[in-house]
Amino acid sequence: MIIMKFGGTSVGTPQGMNQIREIITQDSNKKLVVLSALSGVTNSLVEIGERLRRNDAEGAEQVVGKLAEKYVTFIEDLYQSPEFKKKASDAISQSHIFLQRCLSEKFTNLMDKELLAQGELMSTQLFNLHLQEHQLNSTLINALDFIRTDAFGEPDEAFINKELSDVLVKQPAETTLIVTQGYICRNFEGNIDNLQRGGSDYTASLVGAALHADEIQIWTDIDGMHNNDPRVVENTFSIPELSFDEAAELAYFGAKILHPSCIRPAQRRNIPVRLKNTMKPEAHGTLIDSKDEIGEGIKAIAAKDGIVAIKVKSLRMLMAYGFLRRVFEIFEKYKTPIDVITTSEVAISVTIDNVYYLDSILSELRPFGEVEVDKEQSIICIVGNLVAEKPGLVSKIFAALENIPVRMISYGGSRHNISVVVDTQYKKEALKKLNDGVF
Repeated sequence: MIIMKFGGTSVGTPQGMNQIREIITQDSNKKLVVLSALSGVTNSLVEIGERLRRNDAEGAEQVVGKLAEKYVTFIEDLYQSPEFKKKASDAISQSHIFLQRCLSEKFTNLMDKELLAQGELMSTQLFNLHLQEHQLNSTLINALDFIRTDAFGEPDEAFINKELSDVLVKQPAETTLIVTQGYICRNFEGNIDNLQRGGSDYTASLVGAALHADEIQIWTDIDGMHNNDPRVVENTFSIPELSFDEAAELAYFGAKILHPSCIRPAQRRNIPVRLKNTMKPEAHGTLIDSKDEIGEGIKAIAAKDGIVAIKVKSLRMLMAYGFLRRVFEIFEKYKTPIDVITTSEVAISVTIDNVYYLDSILSELRPFGEVEVDKEQSIICIVGNLVAEKPGLVSKIFAALENIPVRMISYGGSRHNISVVVDTQYKKEALKKLNDGVF
């Protein structure tokens, strides 16, 4: 079985849905298709929730109205027969009823999560009906029946494996196309939740791992993972092949094409992940697989914004054991992951991207010594098979960054990653100079 995930830009227009139908019917292989919400819909649902929390019911109602108009137009353009236009309108009516209920009742956190799920619930119903109008053997299964997270917010893979298997066993044997939602799930209490933004990739990987799929395909509007950010740097190119480790580093440190967590389930099952372009399906894209040594040298550069760098400087660190442990325990206490770390005999610098508990963290760090905080930083991640013994590799990087103020450098923690932290105002210049210097 092939798992094929299509994002919001791919599924966001009637023409896009037609293109997806053509892609998934090019051969007779059995496929499970994971869909995101229509492009822009999740943003509208987020806005509705934010307005309701501010008691702006009138503003929320206006957004609901615009959303309803979007679907009326979409249905009119997508379906050919009055029969399927009516079926589509009826299918998404429950979501519209729920949106109206949000406007009239007290808005709660549970309703907010259910609100955010409506985009995927509607897009999959529309697409499955589209396949059926074209007389294709398809069925729709509900991700809320088999995707669940545990008490720590992590996917409960044992539950997913069992429940998905049970759901598929009940489907007709002749069904070749199975459609389901990305992103949405239930939590360990049984309430509707989600895998956070970009979580449709994660759904595809979890489903692929559960089914021991032959391949997981992530279809977007770009032809694979590029060697640099094409929004900033001209003449970037698609990377034909990456190892799981290289792809995971790039996804975590800013490559928007892939959800950071989606590599892990596929890697554990050794299932290849292929990144493809819906608009150019003939393009090779990027293949991510278990080959650890796919050439030497630098493959790609990615950047992650919204970073805060924190330095703790204290003479108490000198010759002191246990100091780092006590510092890290503060971040653990506030469930705040650390991205990059550098240390010296009397100082430690770390970066974080979750600033929700920043004031509390800084308050508990100050008794250790002098604390410096730099906001609006960016991590630039240089990824590849970075063989330490290969002469000239690091000098290329630092020569390219010669005139860029660098806040931190991390090298040696992984053979696949050299990270530098710069003020975000220098990020674009740094990406362009690195592109010229190493490619």
